[in-house]
Amino acid sequence: MPSSILAAFLGALQASVSVLLTISYGVIVAQFNLLSESSAKDISKTCVRIFLPALLIHNVGSQLHLDTVMRYLPILVWSIIYNTLSLALGATATRLFGLPSWVTPAIAFNNTTSLPLLLIQSLDATGILSSILIDSSDTTSDAVNRAKSYFLVNSIVGNSLTFALGPKLLNAHEEDAPDSPDKAEQNGNLATPGDEGDCDVEHGRDDNNDDGSHPDESTSLLPNFVVRNGHHAERRTYNYGFRQFSRLPTWCQKALNVLYQFCNAPVIGAVIGAIIGLAPPLHRAFFADTEEGGFFKAWLTTSVKNIGDLFAALQVIVVGVKLAQSLRLMKRGEDSGNVPWRPAVFVMFIRFVLWPLISIPFIWALATKTSWLSNDPILWFAMMLMPTGPPAMKLTALADVNGSGEEEKLSIAKFLTLSYAISPLICFAVVGGLRASEAAVGN
Repeated sequence: MPSSILAAFLGALQASVSVLLTISYGVIVAQFNLLSESSAKDISKTCVRIFLPALLIHNVGSQLHLDTVMRYLPILVWSIIYNTLSLALGATATRLFGLPSWVTPAIAFNNTTSLPLLLIQSLDATGILSSILIDSSDTTSDAVNRAKSYFLVNSIVGNSLTFALGPKLLNAHEEDAPDSPDKAEQNGNLATPGDEGDCDVEHGRDDNNDDGSHPDESTSLLPNFVVRNGHHAERRTYNYGFRQFSRLPTWCQKALNVLYQFCNAPVIGAVIGAIIGLAPPLHRAFFADTEEGGFFKAWLTTSVKNIGDLFAALQVIVVGVKLAQSLRLMKRGEDSGNVPWRPAVFVMFIRFVLWPLISIPFIWALATKTSWLSNDPILWFAMMLMPTGPPAMKLTALADVNGSGEEEKLSIAKFLTLSYAISPLICFAVVGGLRASEAAVGN
Protein backbone atom coordinates (compact mmCIF):
# COMPACT_ATOMS: atom_id res chain seq x y z
CA MET A 1 0.00 0.00 0.00
CA PRO A 2 2.70 2.61 0.85
CA SER A 3 4.55 1.77 -2.36
CA SER A 4 1.40 2.15 -4.47
CA ILE A 5 0.64 5.52 -2.87
CA LEU A 6 4.23 6.62 -3.50
CA ALA A 7 4.01 5.51 -7.13
CA ALA A 8 0.75 7.41 -7.59
CA PHE A 9 2.22 10.49 -5.91
CA LEU A 10 5.35 10.41 -8.07
CA GLY A 11 3.26 9.94 -11.21
CA ALA A 12 0.99 12.86 -10.30
CA LEU A 13 4.01 14.99 -9.43
CA GLN A 14 5.62 14.23 -12.78
CA ALA A 15 2.40 15.15 -14.58
CA SER A 16 2.10 18.41 -12.63
CA VAL A 17 5.75 19.32 -13.26
CA SER A 18 5.27 18.64 -16.98
CA VAL A 19 2.51 21.25 -17.04
CA LEU A 20 4.76 23.70 -15.20
CA LEU A 21 7.59 23.00 -17.66
CA THR A 22 5.23 23.67 -20.58
CA ILE A 23 4.41 27.02 -19.01
CA SER A 24 8.14 27.69 -18.63
CA TYR A 25 8.59 27.11 -22.38
CA GLY A 26 6.23 30.00 -22.93
CA VAL A 27 8.37 32.12 -20.61
CA ILE A 28 11.46 31.18 -22.63
CA VAL A 29 9.69 31.99 -25.89
CA ALA A 30 8.81 35.44 -24.56
CA GLN A 31 12.30 35.96 -23.14
CA PHE A 32 13.87 35.46 -26.56
CA ASN A 33 11.23 37.66 -28.23
CA LEU A 34 9.87 34.82 -30.33
CA LEU A 35 6.33 35.83 -29.36
CA SER A 36 5.26 39.39 -28.70
CA GLU A 37 2.41 40.42 -26.42
CA SER A 38 0.13 41.13 -29.37
CA SER A 39 1.02 37.81 -31.01
CA ALA A 40 0.26 35.93 -27.78
CA LYS A 41 -3.13 37.63 -27.60
CA ASP A 42 -3.86 36.66 -31.20
CA ILE A 43 -2.88 33.05 -30.49
CA SER A 44 -5.02 32.98 -27.35
CA LYS A 45 -7.97 34.41 -29.25
CA THR A 46 -7.52 31.80 -31.97
CA CYS A 47 -7.26 29.04 -29.35
CA VAL A 48 -10.50 30.02 -27.63
CA ARG A 49 -12.51 30.84 -30.74
CA ILE A 50 -11.27 28.18 -33.18
CA PHE A 51 -9.20 25.42 -31.56
CA LEU A 52 -11.32 24.96 -28.42
CA PRO A 53 -14.64 24.75 -30.33
CA ALA A 54 -13.00 22.22 -32.69
CA LEU A 55 -11.82 20.19 -29.69
CA LEU A 56 -15.32 20.30 -28.22
CA ILE A 57 -16.90 19.23 -31.50
CA HIS A 58 -14.62 16.21 -31.80
CA ASN A 59 -14.42 15.07 -28.18
CA VAL A 60 -18.02 15.75 -27.16
CA GLY A 61 -19.37 14.45 -30.46
CA SER A 62 -17.31 11.25 -30.39
CA GLN A 63 -18.04 10.44 -26.72
CA LEU A 64 -21.71 11.47 -26.62
CA HIS A 65 -24.30 8.88 -27.61
CA LEU A 66 -27.98 8.50 -26.90
CA ASP A 67 -27.15 5.84 -24.32
CA THR A 68 -24.40 7.93 -22.63
CA VAL A 69 -26.06 11.35 -22.54
CA MET A 70 -27.06 10.93 -18.89
CA ARG A 71 -23.38 10.49 -18.00
CA TYR A 72 -22.80 14.19 -18.70
CA LEU A 73 -25.78 15.59 -16.80
CA PRO A 74 -24.12 15.23 -13.35
CA ILE A 75 -21.08 17.11 -14.70
CA LEU A 76 -23.23 20.08 -15.70
CA VAL A 77 -25.00 20.10 -12.34
CA TRP A 78 -21.73 19.75 -10.41
CA SER A 79 -20.09 22.53 -12.46
CA ILE A 80 -22.94 24.92 -11.75
CA ILE A 81 -22.87 24.05 -8.04
CA TYR A 82 -19.16 24.47 -7.39
CA ASN A 83 -18.81 27.58 -9.60
CA THR A 84 -21.75 29.23 -7.86
CA LEU A 85 -20.42 28.31 -4.41
CA SER A 86 -16.94 29.59 -5.33
CA LEU A 87 -18.37 32.88 -6.54
CA ALA A 88 -20.47 33.28 -3.39
CA LEU A 89 -17.53 32.36 -1.16
CA GLY A 90 -15.23 34.83 -2.88
CA ALA A 91 -17.76 37.67 -2.75
CA THR A 92 -18.56 37.00 0.92
CA ALA A 93 -14.91 36.80 1.97
CA THR A 94 -14.06 39.95 0.05
CA ARG A 95 -16.84 41.85 1.76
CA LEU A 96 -16.34 40.50 5.28
CA PHE A 97 -12.54 40.61 5.50
CA GLY A 98 -11.87 43.60 3.29
CA LEU A 99 -9.87 41.61 0.75
CA PRO A 100 -8.96 43.06 -2.66
CA SER A 101 -11.71 42.90 -5.26
CA TRP A 102 -9.72 40.52 -7.47
CA VAL A 103 -10.09 37.79 -4.84
CA THR A 104 -13.67 37.08 -6.00
CA PRO A 105 -12.83 36.14 -9.61
CA ALA A 106 -9.60 34.46 -8.46
CA ILE A 107 -11.69 32.04 -6.39
CA ALA A 108 -14.63 31.80 -8.79
CA PHE A 109 -12.82 31.22 -12.10
CA ASN A 110 -10.11 28.58 -12.11
CA ASN A 111 -8.30 27.25 -15.17
CA THR A 112 -10.83 24.73 -16.47
CA THR A 113 -9.47 23.95 -19.93
CA SER A 114 -5.79 24.01 -20.86
CA LEU A 115 -4.28 22.89 -17.53
CA PRO A 116 -6.67 19.96 -16.88
CA LEU A 117 -6.31 18.74 -20.47
CA LEU A 118 -2.53 18.89 -20.34
CA LEU A 119 -2.54 17.26 -16.90
CA ILE A 120 -4.66 14.33 -18.05
CA GLN A 121 -2.34 13.80 -21.04
CA SER A 122 0.63 13.73 -18.68
CA LEU A 123 -1.15 11.31 -16.35
CA ASP A 124 -1.68 9.06 -19.35
CA ALA A 125 2.08 9.05 -19.96
CA THR A 126 2.78 8.03 -16.35
CA GLY A 127 0.38 5.09 -16.58
CA ILE A 128 -1.28 5.68 -13.20
CA LEU A 129 -4.78 5.89 -14.72
CA SER A 130 -4.72 2.16 -15.51
CA SER A 131 -5.87 1.40 -11.96
CA ILE A 132 -9.29 3.01 -12.48
CA LEU A 133 -10.35 1.62 -15.84
CA ILE A 134 -13.92 0.33 -16.16
CA ASP A 135 -12.93 -3.26 -16.98
CA SER A 136 -10.31 -5.27 -18.82
CA SER A 137 -11.72 -4.24 -22.21
CA ASP A 138 -11.27 -0.56 -21.40
CA THR A 139 -8.00 1.01 -22.56
CA THR A 140 -6.05 3.93 -21.16
CA SER A 141 -6.46 5.76 -24.46
CA ASP A 142 -10.26 5.45 -24.29
CA ALA A 143 -10.21 6.55 -20.65
CA VAL A 144 -8.13 9.63 -21.47
CA ASN A 145 -10.51 10.59 -24.28
CA ARG A 146 -13.46 10.27 -21.91
CA ALA A 147 -11.67 12.34 -19.28
CA LYS A 148 -11.00 15.06 -21.85
CA SER A 149 -14.66 15.17 -22.81
CA TYR A 150 -15.65 15.39 -19.12
CA PHE A 151 -13.29 18.31 -18.49
CA LEU A 152 -14.46 20.02 -21.67
CA VAL A 153 -18.11 19.78 -20.63
CA ASN A 154 -17.13 21.26 -17.28
CA SER A 155 -15.29 24.09 -19.04
CA ILE A 156 -18.47 25.02 -20.90
CA VAL A 157 -20.11 26.06 -17.63
CA GLY A 158 -17.00 27.83 -16.36
CA ASN A 159 -16.45 29.74 -19.60
CA SER A 160 -20.13 30.65 -19.89
CA LEU A 161 -20.22 32.06 -16.35
CA THR A 162 -16.98 33.92 -17.00
CA PHE A 163 -18.30 35.46 -20.19
CA ALA A 164 -21.65 36.32 -18.60
CA LEU A 165 -20.31 37.74 -15.33
CA GLY A 166 -16.84 38.73 -16.48
CA PRO A 167 -17.59 42.17 -17.95
CA LYS A 168 -18.26 43.45 -14.44
CA LEU A 169 -15.13 41.85 -12.96
CA LEU A 170 -12.68 41.38 -15.80
CA ASN A 171 -11.41 43.35 -18.75
CA ALA A 172 -14.07 43.31 -21.44
CA HIS A 173 -11.33 43.57 -24.09
CA GLU A 174 -9.41 40.50 -22.93
CA GLU A 175 -8.64 38.28 -25.88
CA ASP A 176 -10.74 35.34 -24.71
CA ALA A 177 -13.76 37.39 -23.64
CA PRO A 178 -16.62 38.27 -25.97
CA ASP A 179 -16.37 41.56 -27.81
CA SER A 180 -18.28 44.40 -26.23
CA PRO A 181 -20.70 46.32 -28.43
CA ASP A 182 -18.50 49.41 -28.32
CA LYS A 183 -15.46 47.48 -29.46
CA ALA A 184 -17.44 45.73 -32.16
CA GLU A 185 -18.70 49.03 -33.47
CA GLN A 186 -15.15 50.38 -33.56
CA ASN A 187 -14.10 47.35 -35.58
CA GLY A 188 -16.96 47.82 -37.99
CA ASN A 189 -18.80 44.67 -36.94
CA LEU A 190 -21.89 46.52 -35.74
CA ALA A 191 -23.48 49.50 -37.34
CA THR A 192 -25.66 52.16 -35.82
CA PRO A 193 -29.14 51.99 -37.32
CA GLY A 194 -29.69 54.55 -39.99
CA ASP A 195 -29.14 55.28 -43.65
CA GLU A 196 -25.53 56.42 -43.37
CA GLY A 197 -24.14 52.89 -42.92
CA ASP A 198 -26.14 51.57 -45.87
CA CYS A 199 -25.03 54.48 -48.00
CA ASP A 200 -21.39 53.80 -47.20
CA VAL A 201 -21.72 50.19 -48.22
CA GLU A 202 -23.60 50.97 -51.39
CA HIS A 203 -20.90 53.38 -52.48
CA GLY A 204 -18.19 50.84 -51.72
CA ARG A 205 -16.63 52.78 -48.84
CA ASP A 206 -15.52 50.59 -45.99
CA ASP A 207 -12.67 50.22 -43.54
CA ASN A 208 -11.11 47.10 -45.03
CA ASN A 209 -9.54 48.59 -48.18
CA ASP A 210 -11.70 46.39 -50.37
CA ASP A 211 -11.02 48.50 -53.42
CA GLY A 212 -7.55 46.94 -53.52
CA SER A 213 -5.73 50.29 -53.81
CA HIS A 214 -3.84 49.93 -50.55
CA PRO A 215 -4.10 46.30 -49.45
CA ASP A 216 -2.83 45.36 -46.02
CA GLU A 217 -3.19 42.45 -43.55
CA SER A 218 -6.88 43.32 -42.95
CA THR A 219 -7.84 43.28 -46.64
CA SER A 220 -10.33 40.55 -47.48
CA LEU A 221 -9.21 37.89 -49.96
CA LEU A 222 -12.74 37.63 -51.37
CA PRO A 223 -13.68 39.51 -54.57
CA ASN A 224 -14.69 43.13 -53.97
CA PHE A 225 -18.29 42.65 -55.10
CA VAL A 226 -18.70 39.76 -52.65
CA VAL A 227 -17.32 41.87 -49.80
CA ARG A 228 -19.55 44.84 -50.67
CA ASN A 229 -22.67 42.70 -50.98
CA GLY A 230 -21.80 40.90 -47.77
CA HIS A 231 -21.39 44.17 -45.85
CA HIS A 232 -24.61 45.46 -47.37
CA ALA A 233 -26.56 42.35 -46.30
CA GLU A 234 -24.95 42.39 -42.85
CA ARG A 235 -25.90 46.00 -42.16
CA ARG A 236 -29.42 45.55 -43.48
CA THR A 237 -29.88 42.47 -41.31
CA TYR A 238 -28.49 44.28 -38.28
CA ASN A 239 -30.72 47.33 -38.81
CA TYR A 240 -33.79 45.12 -39.19
CA GLY A 241 -32.89 43.14 -36.09
CA PHE A 242 -32.22 46.31 -34.10
CA ARG A 243 -35.63 47.73 -35.02
CA GLN A 244 -37.37 44.51 -34.02
CA PHE A 245 -35.36 44.32 -30.78
CA SER A 246 -36.24 47.93 -29.84
CA ARG A 247 -39.95 47.09 -30.10
CA LEU A 248 -39.73 44.37 -27.46
CA PRO A 249 -40.68 45.05 -23.82
CA THR A 250 -37.85 46.18 -21.56
CA TRP A 251 -37.89 42.96 -19.55
CA CYS A 252 -37.58 40.91 -22.72
CA GLN A 253 -34.65 43.02 -23.94
CA LYS A 254 -32.83 42.51 -20.65
CA ALA A 255 -33.45 38.76 -20.76
CA LEU A 256 -32.13 38.52 -24.32
CA ASN A 257 -29.05 40.55 -23.35
CA VAL A 258 -28.31 38.09 -20.56
CA LEU A 259 -28.78 35.11 -22.88
CA TYR A 260 -26.54 36.74 -25.48
CA GLN A 261 -23.66 36.72 -22.99
CA PHE A 262 -23.77 32.92 -23.06
CA CYS A 263 -23.46 32.80 -26.86
CA ASN A 264 -19.74 32.29 -27.32
CA ALA A 265 -17.54 30.06 -29.46
CA PRO A 266 -16.97 27.25 -26.89
CA VAL A 267 -20.70 26.93 -26.21
CA ILE A 268 -21.47 26.88 -29.94
CA GLY A 269 -18.81 24.20 -30.45
CA ALA A 270 -20.27 22.13 -27.63
CA VAL A 271 -23.77 22.42 -29.10
CA ILE A 272 -22.53 21.31 -32.52
CA GLY A 273 -20.71 18.38 -30.92
CA ALA A 274 -23.84 17.41 -28.99
CA ILE A 275 -25.98 17.51 -32.13
CA ILE A 276 -23.49 15.34 -34.02
CA GLY A 277 -23.20 12.91 -31.12
CA LEU A 278 -26.91 12.56 -30.42
CA ALA A 279 -28.00 12.19 -34.06
CA PRO A 280 -27.14 8.58 -35.06
CA PRO A 281 -26.75 9.32 -38.81
CA LEU A 282 -24.41 12.26 -38.11
CA HIS A 283 -22.47 10.31 -35.48
CA ARG A 284 -21.96 7.47 -37.93
CA ALA A 285 -20.95 9.82 -40.74
CA PHE A 286 -18.39 11.68 -38.61
CA PHE A 287 -16.93 8.97 -36.38
CA ALA A 288 -17.59 5.51 -37.83
CA ASP A 289 -15.05 3.73 -40.01
CA THR A 290 -15.25 4.46 -43.72
CA GLU A 291 -16.57 1.01 -44.60
CA GLU A 292 -19.32 1.49 -41.99
CA GLY A 293 -20.59 4.78 -43.40
CA GLY A 294 -18.14 7.24 -41.86
CA PHE A 295 -17.47 9.18 -45.06
CA PHE A 296 -16.52 12.35 -43.07
CA LYS A 297 -14.05 10.67 -40.72
CA ALA A 298 -10.95 10.42 -42.92
CA TRP A 299 -10.94 14.08 -44.02
CA LEU A 300 -13.36 16.41 -42.18
CA THR A 301 -13.29 14.77 -38.74
CA THR A 302 -9.52 14.33 -38.89
CA SER A 303 -8.97 17.98 -39.78
CA VAL A 304 -11.19 19.15 -36.92
CA LYS A 305 -9.33 16.84 -34.52
CA ASN A 306 -5.96 18.12 -35.73
CA ILE A 307 -6.70 21.76 -34.96
CA GLY A 308 -8.49 20.84 -31.73
CA ASP A 309 -5.41 19.03 -30.46
CA LEU A 310 -3.47 22.28 -30.78
CA PHE A 311 -5.50 23.94 -28.04
CA ALA A 312 -4.07 22.60 -24.77
CA ALA A 313 -0.36 23.04 -25.46
CA LEU A 314 -0.70 26.38 -27.25
CA GLN A 315 -2.93 27.87 -24.56
CA VAL A 316 -0.48 26.84 -21.84
CA ILE A 317 2.39 28.37 -23.86
CA VAL A 318 0.39 31.60 -23.95
CA VAL A 319 0.03 31.41 -20.16
CA GLY A 320 3.83 31.28 -19.99
CA VAL A 321 4.13 34.31 -22.25
CA LYS A 322 1.74 36.23 -20.01
CA LEU A 323 3.66 35.23 -16.94
CA ALA A 324 6.86 36.46 -18.60
CA GLN A 325 5.20 39.82 -19.12
CA SER A 326 4.20 39.82 -15.46
CA LEU A 327 7.78 39.05 -14.45
CA ARG A 328 8.99 42.02 -16.48
CA LEU A 329 6.52 44.23 -14.65
CA MET A 330 7.77 42.83 -11.36
CA LYS A 331 11.34 43.61 -12.34
CA ARG A 332 10.47 47.21 -13.15
CA GLY A 333 8.60 47.55 -9.85
CA GLU A 334 10.97 45.87 -7.45
CA ASP A 335 10.19 48.30 -4.63
CA SER A 336 6.40 48.14 -4.96
CA GLY A 337 3.58 45.75 -5.55
CA ASN A 338 4.05 43.31 -2.70
CA VAL A 339 1.65 40.36 -2.75
CA PRO A 340 -0.80 40.69 0.18
CA TRP A 341 -0.25 37.51 2.11
CA ARG A 342 -3.80 37.17 3.43
CA PRO A 343 -5.56 37.18 0.03
CA ALA A 344 -2.83 35.01 -1.52
CA VAL A 345 -2.98 32.37 1.21
CA PHE A 346 -6.79 32.46 1.23
CA VAL A 347 -7.09 31.90 -2.54
CA MET A 348 -4.44 29.16 -2.53
CA PHE A 349 -6.18 27.46 0.38
CA ILE A 350 -9.55 27.49 -1.40
CA ARG A 351 -8.16 26.33 -4.73
CA PHE A 352 -5.63 23.70 -3.68
CA VAL A 353 -6.87 22.52 -0.25
CA LEU A 354 -10.51 23.28 0.53
CA TRP A 355 -12.08 22.28 -2.76
CA PRO A 356 -10.23 18.92 -2.96
CA LEU A 357 -11.25 18.22 0.65
CA ILE A 358 -14.86 18.88 -0.34
CA SER A 359 -15.03 17.41 -3.84
CA ILE A 360 -13.17 14.13 -3.28
CA PRO A 361 -15.33 12.75 -0.42
CA PHE A 362 -18.49 14.25 -1.93
CA ILE A 363 -18.02 12.59 -5.31
CA TRP A 364 -16.91 9.37 -3.59
CA ALA A 365 -20.17 9.38 -1.62
CA LEU A 366 -22.20 9.97 -4.77
CA ALA A 367 -20.38 7.14 -6.54
CA THR A 368 -20.76 4.60 -3.71
CA LYS A 369 -24.00 5.58 -1.95
CA THR A 370 -26.19 6.65 -4.87
CA SER A 371 -26.89 5.69 -8.46
CA TRP A 372 -26.67 9.27 -9.75
CA LEU A 373 -23.27 8.75 -11.42
CA SER A 374 -22.54 6.24 -14.15
CA ASN A 375 -20.24 3.33 -13.47
CA ASP A 376 -17.12 5.03 -14.82
CA PRO A 377 -14.24 5.62 -12.37
CA ILE A 378 -12.66 8.09 -14.80
CA LEU A 379 -15.81 10.20 -14.48
CA TRP A 380 -15.53 10.16 -10.69
CA PHE A 381 -11.84 11.05 -10.85
CA ALA A 382 -12.44 13.95 -13.25
CA MET A 383 -15.29 15.38 -11.17
CA MET A 384 -13.09 15.26 -8.06
CA LEU A 385 -10.44 17.38 -9.81
CA MET A 386 -12.71 19.87 -11.57
CA PRO A 387 -12.83 22.53 -8.78
CA THR A 388 -9.06 22.31 -8.20
CA GLY A 389 -6.32 24.37 -9.82
CA PRO A 390 -4.86 27.88 -10.09
CA PRO A 391 -6.96 30.92 -11.02
CA ALA A 392 -7.58 31.76 -14.66
CA MET A 393 -5.16 34.18 -16.31
CA LYS A 394 -8.05 36.57 -17.03
CA LEU A 395 -7.37 38.00 -13.62
CA THR A 396 -4.53 40.02 -15.13
CA ALA A 397 -7.05 42.41 -16.67
CA LEU A 398 -9.06 43.08 -13.51
CA ALA A 399 -6.81 45.87 -12.32
CA ASP A 400 -7.50 47.81 -15.52
CA VAL A 401 -11.26 47.43 -15.06
CA ASN A 402 -11.13 48.68 -11.48
CA GLY A 403 -8.84 51.57 -12.33
CA SER A 404 -6.24 50.21 -9.94
CA GLY A 405 -2.86 51.81 -9.50
CA GLU A 406 0.40 50.39 -10.76
CA GLU A 407 1.24 48.91 -7.36
CA GLU A 408 -1.92 46.79 -7.26
CA LYS A 409 -1.36 45.65 -10.85
CA LEU A 410 2.10 44.45 -9.90
CA SER A 411 0.65 42.67 -6.87
CA ILE A 412 -1.81 40.79 -9.08
CA ALA A 413 0.95 39.89 -11.53
CA LYS A 414 3.09 38.52 -8.71
CA PHE A 415 0.14 36.60 -7.27
CA LEU A 416 -0.57 34.86 -10.57
CA THR A 417 3.10 34.04 -11.01
CA LEU A 418 3.11 32.50 -7.53
CA SER A 419 -0.12 30.56 -8.11
CA TYR A 420 1.19 28.91 -11.27
CA ALA A 421 4.62 28.31 -9.72
CA ILE A 422 3.00 26.21 -6.99
CA SER A 423 0.58 24.48 -9.38
CA PRO A 424 2.36 21.11 -8.80
CA LEU A 425 0.52 21.11 -5.46
CA ILE A 426 -2.37 19.74 -7.47
CA CYS A 427 -0.59 16.38 -7.32
CA PHE A 428 -1.97 15.89 -3.78
CA ALA A 429 -5.51 16.25 -5.13
CA VAL A 430 -4.64 13.90 -7.99
CA VAL A 431 -3.43 11.22 -5.55
CA GLY A 432 -6.45 11.72 -3.30
CA GLY A 433 -8.86 11.49 -6.23
CA LEU A 434 -7.10 8.43 -7.59
CA ARG A 435 -7.17 6.57 -4.28
CA ALA A 436 -10.81 7.57 -3.68
CA SER A 437 -11.79 6.35 -7.14
CA GLU A 438 -10.01 3.05 -6.54
CA ALA A 439 -11.82 2.68 -3.21
CA ALA A 440 -15.15 3.43 -4.91
CA VAL A 441 -14.43 0.73 -7.49
CA GLY A 442 -13.83 -1.72 -4.64
CA ASN A 443 -17.23 -0.92 -3.17
